[in-house]
Amino acid sequence: MSGTPSGATRDRAIATYDVLGGPPRRELDSLVELAAQVAGVPFAAVNLLSSHAQHQVATAGFEGEESPIDHSMCRLVVESGSPIMLEDAGHDVRFAENPWTTGEIADVKYYGSHPLTTPEGVTIGTLCVFDSESHHVTPQAARGLAQLAERVVDVLELELASRRLAEVNTRLSTSNERLAHFAGQVSHDLKNPLTSVSLSLESLELEVSDPFQVDTVARARRGVDRMNGLISNLLEFASQGEAPGDDLVDLDLELTHALDDLAARIPRERVRRGVLPKARGDAAQLRSVLMNLIDNAAKFTVDSQAAEVEVVATGTGDGGNRIEVRDRGRGVPDEKKERIFAPLARLDKTVEGTGIGLATCRRIVEAHGGSMGVMDRAGGGAVFWFQLPVVRD
Repeated sequence: MSGTPSGATRDRAIATYDVLGGPPRRELDSLVELAAQVAGVPFAAVNLLSSHAQHQVATAGFEGEESPIDHSMCRLVVESGSPIMLEDAGHDVRFAENPWTTGEIADVKYYGSHPLTTPEGVTIGTLCVFDSESHHVTPQAARGLAQLAERVVDVLELELASRRLAEVNTRLSTSNERLAHFAGQVSHDLKNPLTSVSLSLESLELEVSDPFQVDTVARARRGVDRMNGLISNLLEFASQGEAPGDDLVDLDLELTHALDDLAARIPRERVRRGVLPKARGDAAQLRSVLMNLIDNAAKFTVDSQAAEVEVVATGTGDGGNRIEVRDRGRGVPDEKKERIFAPLARLDKTVEGTGIGLATCRRIVEAHGGSMGVMDRAGGGAVFWFQLPVVRD
């Protein structure tokens, strides 16, 4: 799409991503934090500009808010489709009277802003970095901001593709042939953003030198690599609809990997773990089950509880093991104990999630010849469990 997008065009594009008014996006929060680090400034934001307002959907260094579009410095970037990098915005005639530079809202001096443009060519907002002090504009900062702006759009596209996969999975749950066809179509949408993220992180690794930044980028790359493998396995599983392989899987090791992937939002001290057994099947799929159950448990656990989430193995009467993930949340009402395993079911719509996690978990466990359910926890909370066939020597 050429030319300046109208407010109505932006509104439609933004609505497609369903990001306004929802819970915080952890992936976007991570990208704005990285943008601030790369630019060497304390503040950064993802701004989406609708026809009437600027919406700060992810921020670093300050609390985001909605403000009139007439106050937006980033409006010029959206309307032109071109980035702006300034050592002191107050000395630029375009911003000299803007409330973000005059002290009415803030006292912005250093200002860098790069457009967020959808694959359809609609510029919907910006990734911007700023400071109350002047800084020299470096090519490295400009290049890093451009790369991270592309990754913001990739994250939005990945969420959109995931939601569409969830919606279609519901309609096609009884038809493996139709599900396989859709999985082939959606794999491109899921894989391309991850490939772009991986390449950009690889480029950033060569540019950053601060140990904290190096560690942040390295952890992000490891997470992308594991997510890539996870998506490949889940898409293959959706396509085939058949039982997984018969590899010997160390669930204790996969629990460690799962906690590594979740460490950015679930501190290790929040999870009390026991020793898990071995099982037969696919390691990546079983790891995804553990990740989903632990993530759900952490979301619904009361913050004041110590060691809020427990992951343990309990014995069964036939000599097997049952894996239990226990939380201290509000529990699951009896009438919803089965319904929550249906695709797109949501126990609490105020908590972030797509609703596909538990449905996928049960499908994976059942494909491994096991079963999954939920029960009340003594003293309050819920216990999500799954049981797999006994491993025979």
